[in-house]
Amino acid sequence: MRVCICSLALASLASTQLVSAAPVAGSAKLIGRDDAAAIQYVPGSVDWDKVDWSQVNWSAVSWDAVNWQSVFSSEQPPIYTSEALVSSAQSQPPSVAPAPPSVVPQPSKTASAPVPTSVVPTSVVPVPTPTSVVLPPTPTLVVPAPAPTSVVPPPSTPTPTPTPTPSPKPQPSSSPNPSPEPVYTPESTPEPVTSSAAAPEPEKPASSGSLWGLTYSPYNTDGSCPDLATVTSQLQKVAGVTSNIRLYSTDCSQLRNALQAISSSNLNLGIHAGLWISDGESRMQSDLDEFIAATKQYDSSLVKGVSVGNEDLSKGMSESTLIGYINQVRARLQSEGLGHIPVYATEQDAHFTKAIAAVCDVVQVNIYSIFDSIFTSVDSSVKSVIQRADNIKNNVAGGKPVRFGETGWSSAGSTGPSPLSLASEIAYVQKFKCAAAAAGYDYFYFEAKDALWKKGQALSEQSFGIFGSDFVQKFDFGLLNLC
Repeated sequence: MRVCICSLALASLASTQLVSAAPVAGSAKLIGRDDAAAIQYVPGSVDWDKVDWSQVNWSAVSWDAVNWQSVFSSEQPPIYTSEALVSSAQSQPPSVAPAPPSVVPQPSKTASAPVPTSVVPTSVVPVPTPTSVVLPPTPTLVVPAPAPTSVVPPPSTPTPTPTPTPSPKPQPSSSPNPSPEPVYTPESTPEPVTSSAAAPEPEKPASSGSLWGLTYSPYNTDGSCPDLATVTSQLQKVAGVTSNIRLYSTDCSQLRNALQAISSSNLNLGIHAGLWISDGESRMQSDLDEFIAATKQYDSSLVKGVSVGNEDLSKGMSESTLIGYINQVRARLQSEGLGHIPVYATEQDAHFTKAIAAVCDVVQVNIYSIFDSIFTSVDSSVKSVIQRADNIKNNVAGGKPVRFGETGWSSAGSTGPSPLSLASEIAYVQKFKCAAAAAGYDYFYFEAKDALWKKGQALSEQSFGIFGSDFVQKFDFGLLNLC
């Protein structure tokens, strides 16, 4: 127990024993300390009104006369922490002894009361440093995370050219007569199809955990044109899952941006370009001019082929018109010194004809089972598209190599009885990848990112991506290793 010198002096003066000392709220202050030494105790029985402070002769106090046994009585006053003191101050009744005058004489700071050696109080216990007074921790500075550098805001005044919108995939009116089902084991992969006709350059095989190819439409969610930084960021991610991309047009400088991004970032990506012909010959010529200019500006070996249109026979174009466009593009490329680039059409399997196949260097066919009127399982859906590709190879291609221009599964919406969900999309891409490799087919999986830019179209048409529209993976691509 600690007793202030002032209290001892007053006790001697007033002949009052410190038997029931009580804390007086307001007479103690915490002055930058967290221990009990700052809390003073005074006798509860002192009549402060009768004390003449000016008459106190501190030097005359006889310390030997203090009854130390009484001072250190077993009736100890409570020890107060700063929290308890506040509580006591709030709950102390008005009858508590009045606070001492504002000026209280204090003993000299250099003087200390002699401690009698004849009395050794056994009840004195040093007051521990209160543990309940804890200084608040220094606030931790929270620094906001920097904005990702891969997200580039759109230009303040974008001026996109008309955006081609690949048509929703219609349900085939009937499935072509399938060939016998292929054997789905890697050991049974057939030899690549050879042909005496012009064929595209051999492609680098995709790594074991990737897709052979992805279709890529770079448009922003609002339909505007992305800048080079956005295309570069997206293709850096695409390069982690495939070694081939398919474009549909040259608008929005997408071919030029893709070539520059691949060159500057040294990405292992081959570009299979596209010319948009659904809007007529003028648009086709515009795309062709841009294709030639961009290809000549950069390394033309990065361009692995060019598709003249996409599903245009399905949209009503005549066979002769499409053949004319294909021949026109090939002739122009030859005159520009780019005759090594394969030229071909891309069409639904139900509409691909032998005449079209005859003028193509590659028979590129779009095949979906997601629009079928009957669904039994994802496995059956995968077998169906492989059988339909076999039918094109055996009955239409005329010995030309057959490649999937599109196939895929939507993660949302409805197209009929096929269940559209992320789980079924994952199941389809896993099983199709393995089946295509076993059957010896190259392919472009549809598509890289969800196409929210297709305003007004069905949710199913907007949800084929393996990346979301923000280019965040929709699932773990490590699952693509499972065959």
